[in-house]
Amino acid sequence: MRIDPNIALVYSTDKGRIDQPKPQTEIPTGDGIVRIHKDSKGRKGKGVSVIKGLALDEKALKELAQKLKKQCGCGGTVKDFCIEVQTDNREQIKSILEKLNFTVKLAGG
Repeated sequence: MRIDPNIALVYSTDKGRIDQPKPQTEIPTGDGIVRIHKDSKGRKGKGVSVIKGLALDEKALKELAQKLKKQCGCGGTVKDFCIEVQTDNREQIKSILEKLNFTVKLAGG
């Protein structure tokens, strides 16, 4: 019997649901400078501010994103250790992050 390597066991009547353990992702380390990029690709022309370079774990990133979204009055998300805030007002985000003792630079656009 030949086993295909592309097929994974999802459910078994013996054991029930088989869950694969999620691999632990490492927190990316940078140069200590938080960069705020303006991006609109793949968003139908709507601009978002992408915050990169935060050396925080996922829980702390979500808390910081929540704080930024409340201060700016807009939506956003956390993807791949980057925070995306749905606003073009990068100066406001920069001032909030500087109050939280981050070194911030406006990058791109």
